[in-house]
Amino acid sequence: MSERLKSLAEAGVSIWLDDLSRERLTSGTLAGLVSQNSVVGVTTNPSIFATALAKGHGYDDQVAELAARGADVEEAVHALTTTDVRDACDVFLETFRATDGVDGRVSIEVSPGIAHDTDGTVAEAQELWRSVDRPNLLVKIPGTQAGLAAITQTIGAGISVNVTLIFGIPRYRDVMEAYVAGLELAKENGHDLSTIHSVASFFVSRVDTEIDKRLDQLGVDATLKGRAGVANARLAYHEFERFFTGGRWERLAALGAHRQRPLWASTGVKNPDYRDTMYVTDLVVPGTVNTMPEATMEAFADHGEVLGDQVTPHYDDAAVVMSDVRAAGVDVDDVIEMLEREGVEKFVASWDELLATVGDQLAKASSAKAADA
Repeated sequence: MSERLKSLAEAGVSIWLDDLSRERLTSGTLAGLVSQNSVVGVTTNPSIFATALAKGHGYDDQVAELAARGADVEEAVHALTTTDVRDACDVFLETFRATDGVDGRVSIEVSPGIAHDTDGTVAEAQELWRSVDRPNLLVKIPGTQAGLAAITQTIGAGISVNVTLIFGIPRYRDVMEAYVAGLELAKENGHDLSTIHSVASFFVSRVDTEIDKRLDQLGVDATLKGRAGVANARLAYHEFERFFTGGRWERLAALGAHRQRPLWASTGVKNPDYRDTMYVTDLVVPGTVNTMPEATMEAFADHGEVLGDQVTPHYDDAAVVMSDVRAAGVDVDDVIEMLEREGVEKFVASWDELLATVGDQLAKASSAKAADA
């Protein structure tokens, strides 16, 4: 077992893998990460599935079955991805039970093309929940403006949610509000609040990438580079601490409600000049999730450091960093707006790639069957 990852878990950080494929499931690789690397969850997105479906032959048999019954591309993608997620949920069922539902979670995202469609998002979230049919599923909903109402309605239906693509503090406050409003709706609808869980995926490295670029364009002091991502996330955790207090929250907590945990996403370092574990080491704080690409996980297992709580003692420093970035001329609000828009666009492009890949595979399977006839 990786002692460094074990120490990270003991510091209160839930380690989730940001990847999934049929090969990971059938080879036992995922189960190995659970036993050896303290992995207690998995996140997926359209980019991950597009990569998985384009590689190897792990999906060939299911694609052939889908082609034989005349499934269209959308149906095939739904079947292929929900099969992987359902099987991954089964891998994590023991963890789910041992942690009373806190961990052992697997996420699947609604189609990114409906990120700005509240009703469409709610309908697809419910369909994914029914199709996967596992209690440890998290349905991923983008934290767009339209997504906020969808989060409330989905939580209100008793469905656990991973809110994704959060980049800025104001939107993060809106996400927490949408979650609590959803719990209040769930209570009205007669759901057991103790069975509902949620994480809020706050993106880190992409913030540095864009702000660093703008700092370079402004020609300002390079000492500000590579600091905004962690500072922004630390301030988000401060908001988390402030939000889940007071009478309104205490009334829900008395009914078994769980706080919506912060999840640090986009934790793979994009700039090779930066420490490859910085978005893990510098964001250690109890009660959070860090979802990592395997390369980041391996780097941490090799040389990562756990230095105690690296968030709550640094709120003042984080505020100074963000103030200095603004003073240097970076429009942080514009950065956040651009990253959200770009994040949706990237997922749409990956989804289109996934549809094209599965469409080609269905066509090849149909041709092969016709040739054998």
